[in-house]
Amino acid sequence: MRSSGFALIIYGLFFILQFLNVNGEEDQARREKIRFLVRESEQKIDVMVEGIAVASYCWPENVYKPVIYPVRTLNGTEITRGFPLKPREGERNDHIHQVGMWLNYGNVNGFDFWGNGSTGKKSENGGVVKHIGIDKIRDGEGEGILAISASWQDPDGRELLGEKTEYHFIVKDKNLIIDRITTLSATGQDVSMEDTKEGMFAIRMARQLELPSSDKAFLLDKSGNQGTEQALENRGVTGNYFSSEGVSGEAVWGTRARWMHLSGKIGNEKISVVICDHPGNPGYPTYWHARGYGLFAANPIGGKDFTDGRERVNFSIAAGKSATFRYRTVIAGKHLVTGEINDFANNFADSYK
Repeated sequence: MRSSGFALIIYGLFFILQFLNVNGEEDQARREKIRFLVRESEQKIDVMVEGIAVASYCWPENVYKPVIYPVRTLNGTEITRGFPLKPREGERNDHIHQVGMWLNYGNVNGFDFWGNGSTGKKSENGGVVKHIGIDKIRDGEGEGILAISASWQDPDGRELLGEKTEYHFIVKDKNLIIDRITTLSATGQDVSMEDTKEGMFAIRMARQLELPSSDKAFLLDKSGNQGTEQALENRGVTGNYFSSEGVSGEAVWGTRARWMHLSGKIGNEKISVVICDHPGNPGYPTYWHARGYGLFAANPIGGKDFTDGRERVNFSIAAGKSATFRYRTVIAGKHLVTGEINDFANNFADSYK
């Protein structure tokens, strides 16, 4: 009897553990349900994971390009700078045109798409990336897809490039992955994209993920105005870059690498943000326009500036032709190690041909 009773206890414990495990898996599946909330009147689409808006695709009139803003970890920690859309105390108020996550370029047939709006208003020579429409929305378990159309227009509204972009929002192993696949087509004429450092796929990071500096710039106060705190005080600043080629800190600027890792801490949460280049991209592996003040950008076609003129790219797209640019961003609520990042990069290379 004792043996039989012990067996029943063991069986009962096994059943309970199995029940908890199954329900744990179901909870994880629910957390990984990705859905999109379209808010046309607000000119944005929220990306939701388990009730948290981890990102929003938006197209504000005064930003002159569609952006992903804000971007958050799966825990809800915002990793993008709030300024200029929603300024936060302690932020820099420089480079007003650097908003959220975006893709454009500083010299497209001589027009500046990158710096448009840098003075707080539309630039005379500024190009506009205009959101045209939503082509596809697909909610999903573990992956959701948003496809959009946009138009790269000169200051007179003439289209230079047609854009088709597909965003894949993926949740895997408690990491948020955003894959951007963008095809640019020269719809009416040859399009020249001469060398400039001002490009191309970029994120403007939260203040905490900047690198420590000796910059005397004044930061914003609680009211969103210029305050008395200076950047060189480095309050809460924790960021550092590390590339696939072993380069770290501000020395990564202008170097080539297949991926770049920015690590730091916001509050009590350790943060990793990784951008992966793709072997099918022009100029692979890309140059990195990654700055200590919070600009984190991959620019494969700005060779002249990054090499002091030793290399020139002068990229172009012939009329009727197209070029595709693919970038993966990994947002983790922990510090990723090199092996994990290589796995993300290799998977990305295999996923899109």
